[in-house]
Amino acid sequence: MEMKKRVNVALNYHFFAHYRRTIVERLARDTRHAWTFIGDTKDFESTLKASELSDAVHFERVKCIGLGRGAMWQTGLISRALSSRFRVVVYLANAKWLATWVAACVARLTGKRVVMWGHGWKRIPCGVPGLLRRSFYRIAHDLMVYGHWAKAIAISEGFHPDRVHVIYNSLDADTHRLIRQGITAERASQVRNELFSDVKTPVIVCSTRLLKARRFDLLFQAVKLLADEGVRCNILLIGDGEDRTHLEHLASDLGLKVVFTGSCFDETRIGELLMASTVCVSPGNIGLAAIHSLAFGIPVISHDNPEHQGPEAEAILPGRTGDVFREGDFRSLAATIKPWVRSSWVDSTIRLACIDEIDAHWNPDSQHRAISRVIDGFAADDGHAQWRLTSLMPNRLQGVQS
Repeated sequence: MEMKKRVNVALNYHFFAHYRRTIVERLARDTRHAWTFIGDTKDFESTLKASELSDAVHFERVKCIGLGRGAMWQTGLISRALSSRFRVVVYLANAKWLATWVAACVARLTGKRVVMWGHGWKRIPCGVPGLLRRSFYRIAHDLMVYGHWAKAIAISEGFHPDRVHVIYNSLDADTHRLIRQGITAERASQVRNELFSDVKTPVIVCSTRLLKARRFDLLFQAVKLLADEGVRCNILLIGDGEDRTHLEHLASDLGLKVVFTGSCFDETRIGELLMASTVCVSPGNIGLAAIHSLAFGIPVISHDNPEHQGPEAEAILPGRTGDVFREGDFRSLAATIKPWVRSSWVDSTIRLACIDEIDAHWNPDSQHRAISRVIDGFAADDGHAQWRLTSLMPNRLQGVQS
């Protein structure tokens, strides 16, 4: 089904975080679709920074009311689902948000196309939670998910491949490109020297919130093991969070050289810090930190279990843009890191492969095109990329192939 007329679209989010700004602005400037962005001006459950949206964005505020354990009610969603203003309604796909259930059903009953936008599944669902999630997604005409693993599971759950669209995820690729081009090798060396008083030792980096789920304790153990084998590495953690104090103590106990920068939202500074590094390592789940690092030509290492991963882990192509290790095993992590820190700086071929992966899939233009296809009513067009899964998770695809 192709929609040839200009389509009025309502996009319902809890709030639009700072890293969503670029794709929101792209959609807002779409000449074929008229987008209305609906959400709160702050997150109801965390400290994520909200976007400062331009006047081009038609934003309507609704209030989010937290109900505990991730559950939430949004005011104003049902009235907008009833409104004749919109032909397509897009909801952030969180089954714990009760108003979304009601509003999505109302939107369908009033003849609108309903689209769910979210991570989708990480594992094959089971029991009552699985039944609820399956029922929630079935309200929608189409699902937009970030990765092929989620699509493979959706298909195994009976969803038609044509109606499950892989749209990837994105940060501000244009800004990252300009920043990257402005950072010379001399500047990267200067930054590394400022941080560690040492230019020659490889630097392991990660830009993310310092949460226990990131498992930086495994990284510290792996780097200690490498040091005992005569392979020295420094560690740079960009961000703050609940696990920072514990990690500071652990670094001291293990005798590691670790720099904690704290929170940073200055993209130029983040770019300098990343390009002063050798490899990004996130031993727990990784999300947009992978996209951030790859955009600056820095390869990424994370674990091999997609059931405990963010979809952005699919941007890790072993041997090309990074590598994977056995989940939870610091010895496997150390062995995986070792070949990536043989040189103090990133090989130019690897750097180019990282940037090419972002340019091919994980950028706002690509994401905008994919979302526009969904709004236009086209069938999904991403089956060609299924091979990407086999490189990241070859032993976990049985029964989940599309």
